[in-house]
Amino acid sequence: MMRQLLLLRHAKSAWDDPKLPDHARPLNARGRQAASAMRGVIHTLGLVPDLVLVSSARRTLQTMQALGPFEPTTRVTPLDGLYLASADQLLEVLHAVQDSVNRVMIIGHNPGLHDFALKLAGAHAMTHPDTDLVRLAEGFPTGALAAFHLPGPWWAVTEGSGRLDRFVMPRDLPELAA
Repeated sequence: MMRQLLLLRHAKSAWDDPKLPDHARPLNARGRQAASAMRGVIHTLGLVPDLVLVSSARRTLQTMQALGPFEPTTRVTPLDGLYLASADQLLEVLHAVQDSVNRVMIIGHNPGLHDFALKLAGAHAMTHPDTDLVRLAEGFPTGALAAFHLPGPWWAVTEGSGRLDRFVMPRDLPELAA
């Protein structure tokens, strides 16, 4: 059975209060607009997740809220362990997902999210370079979404087992093009 993993980097955050701890930084106006636009992409492409795993940071929670409302059956789980998680930590979180879940969205942070996406694409990226893979290799900007297909159960996901279906950045969207 094929699974789908959606990796979403939080939208653009505000830096106007230097005394605010990083974990507490909110989205800025551009970030709220981008997250709202990505909601349209997710719904239009039929990528509504069964489970959302979201970092407990304010900006990731606000990004998740801007994506909703999700289906009534979508479970949302904030996790402290996703805050600034490494690629290996993200893989551990994914390995713990129940087998009954088919589509998972992880909302997190760079550099771990980008490293994780590159790790999932692995060798496939080298043998099947396409535009989205090239763009993903170049970076994972705020508000961007990478959608992967993964074979088998979540606990069996390994480096290179993902196939990137699409990579969408906010600047790709007509309403945000600048």
